[in-house]
Amino acid sequence: MVYILLIIGFALLIVGANFFVDGSSNIARGLRVSPLLIGLTIVAFGTSSPEATVSILAALEQNAGVAIGNVVGSNIFNITLVVGLTALINPLKVENVTIRKEIPFTLLAGVVLYVLISDNLLQGASQNLVTRADGIILLLIFAIFLYYIFEVARQSRESMTGERVSSESESETVKWGKSLLLALGGLAAIIFGGDLVVNSATTIALSFGMSETLVGLSIVAVGTSLPELITSVTAAFKRESEIAIGNIVGSNIFNILFVLGAASVISPLAVTGKIFIDILLMVFLTVLLLVFSRTNFRVGKGEGIVLILSYIVYMVYIIIRN
Repeated sequence: MVYILLIIGFALLIVGANFFVDGSSNIARGLRVSPLLIGLTIVAFGTSSPEATVSILAALEQNAGVAIGNVVGSNIFNITLVVGLTALINPLKVENVTIRKEIPFTLLAGVVLYVLISDNLLQGASQNLVTRADGIILLLIFAIFLYYIFEVARQSRESMTGERVSSESESETVKWGKSLLLALGGLAAIIFGGDLVVNSATTIALSFGMSETLVGLSIVAVGTSLPELITSVTAAFKRESEIAIGNIVGSNIFNILFVLGAASVISPLAVTGKIFIDILLMVFLTVLLLVFSRTNFRVGKGEGIVLILSYIVYMVYIIIRN
């Protein structure tokens, strides 16, 4: 029965995220927001809502390993497998502003997280924790990111004043009632599905002798990252590179700063020694993505293969490590 509940939970996460993204994207287009900003905000936050739900619920249930492992594992999955598969379908064009600002911001978030959890190394504490104070710091940095996004959105809207007529006609085609219903219904499915995934995956993992951290890094991380994968692959087929890369970068920023920030404010998260290696790998992969993005301002098929192979090697490593 627990396996059936896990499958139902994943299905609700995927379907709910799709509804939420569709409804929210329609609303965003009606409000005249650029594709990159849609990817960085509405789509990214929507596809990251499973991670938020799972990690926050895990924090409430004192499953710190699942809460942290889910975020770190999801980010690694996004940078490697999601970017890799998307680039294989259609090379990802990366805007100059994304290379200069958004990806470095993701890198900053990863480094800040590593510093905040290094209590034993930096303060001589007996235990490494993501404390409530650490959570507040992460949320404050997230607020700075939101302010930056709002400023970019404002400038984007001002630059589109010359296209007011076409924008207004597009706005009129948006079915606001249907879009709101899709967004709210999708969010409800995500919350319920996230609860099923946390409970079912933890039960299964413990029955097999797996650690909570490994569960978060693998089963739960992959499951909650499926919306990012589906959305980015769909965007690649439609040649919407801005939405695809914006979704990935925005999701990773949201996961570290908001998800872990909110989860640790609810309940301080104990950090295991193994997760330090995973966070360092996440930071390294973010640097690698930045390097790949700077080559002709795109992530090509060859680079996509390197990223996919990196994820396969990582999965083998964490399974052996457990």
